[in-house]
Amino acid sequence: MLKENYSKVLENVNAAAKRAGRNPSDVTLIAVGKMHEPGELQEVYEAGCRDFGENKVQELTGKIVVLPKDIRWHLIGHLQRNKVKYIVGKTSLIHSVDSLRLAEEIEVQTNKLNGGSLVSDILLEVNASGEISKFGIRPEETLQLCREISALRHIRVRGLMTVAPYVDDPEENRSIFRKIKSLSLDIRNANIDNISMDVLSMGMSGDYEVAIEEGATIVRVGTSIFGARDYSSQSSD
Repeated sequence: MLKENYSKVLENVNAAAKRAGRNPSDVTLIAVGKMHEPGELQEVYEAGCRDFGENKVQELTGKIVVLPKDIRWHLIGHLQRNKVKYIVGKTSLIHSVDSLRLAEEIEVQTNKLNGGSLVSDILLEVNASGEISKFGIRPEETLQLCREISALRHIRVRGLMTVAPYVDDPEENRSIFRKIKSLSLDIRNANIDNISMDVLSMGMSGDYEVAIEEGATIVRVGTSIFGARDYSSQSSD
């Protein structure tokens, strides 16, 4: 069942890219395994997925040790500074950097690895909707944060990430995705050293096709692949 779900979502991803006149290979589908067992992730892995995302550091590190070593892991949830040391060097991409202080901690911890030769790829999380309940910096603060982070030698800003509101009609989020795409172009045009804008992580189970049509290069899909989560015993994609 999970293999079929993954294949269906991947088919939708490819179709959305083609509708937008884009190459489907330019869009990465991340399977978000939050609160799902390693065996379930293994099944999706066997369907061909190599990019998996987790919201919590403890869950991420626990799955890394039991799942195949060629998986590219993405930390997509809010990251506290005291948890940074557990994930640097283990993640392909940290999606949720929302302050200079967090970036500086990633810099410090990354510098400790591999004789200081390692660089951590990150995205800046932007709260494009203005929702108080969501993490992320305001769009108007993003360019300045890029300038400040650009001086950190063990961090590479690859682009932006956003979490759009949960809506019944995905079309309601089109303007959010369009805003993030426009912001990324403004930052790219600023030509800041050590800052690139080749990655846009936006779109989840309810709206990933619209996000792709508006320029997403990464979509983060959990429920449409793994099914609904049981929140009764634990405290999104």
